[in-house]
Amino acid sequence: MTGRLSGTVALVTGASSGIGAATARALAAEGAATALVARRADRLAELAAEIRAGGGTAAVVPADVADRDQARRAVGRVVDGFGRLDIVVNNAGLALVGPAEAAPEDEWDRMLAVNVEGLLHVTRAALPHLVGAAADSSRRVADLVTISSTAGRVARAGQAVYSLTKSGVNAFSESLRQELQPKRVRVGIVGPGTVATELSTHLRDGIREAVAGQIGALELLRPEDVADAVVYVVTRERRVAVNEMLVRAAEQTW
Repeated sequence: MTGRLSGTVALVTGASSGIGAATARALAAEGAATALVARRADRLAELAAEIRAGGGTAAVVPADVADRDQARRAVGRVVDGFGRLDIVVNNAGLALVGPAEAAPEDEWDRMLAVNVEGLLHVTRAALPHLVGAAADSSRRVADLVTISSTAGRVARAGQAVYSLTKSGVNAFSESLRQELQPKRVRVGIVGPGTVATELSTHLRDGIREAVAGQIGALELLRPEDVADAVVYVVTRERRVAVNEMLVRAAEQTW
């Protein structure tokens, strides 16, 4: 398959559903050989088959990115299999919201493990390969994109730890942007608002209903809307760096 990303290799975490799956499809449609990373191997296999049926290239790389060794091995498998790594999309994440006073602390631990530590593990393993790709690529650039959230910019009641993880991710990305700019590795953030994904299914009973009530009659973003933003970021000419993009549902006020 030819496209604006032909000859590149992309790795997408959390690729088994939602924004990750939509992003993997979109990158593959642009010609990138796309590595699908997530825990649910069966879902990844289905997505890879779909991408291949459409003429794209996809590799299934089951891994829990919250585990440092698994994250390192996943990145290594991608580089060993494809010979390079040009684009990383850190998408894996959890949004276990609810009042802090009654929150199970294991939910906080899980969000920190996936949203923060998982991102750090993948990024650290991928950075040398992104720098190398930027140095020898015909595009003369590599991309590191993180799926953050509007919660990283606007903290709301019931989202304390989730907002903590996403605002931290934003700060980490900004520091990396300054560090990697001379090496032609662009660092970007895509911060979605309310998106129709499986994330709400992870919420406890009662919290799920409360969140549904807060969203009300909003027409939610679709995962494909966020994937479009990622594709926009990574397909710009070398002279253009889109460092942050907020993508809200049109009716979302926060």
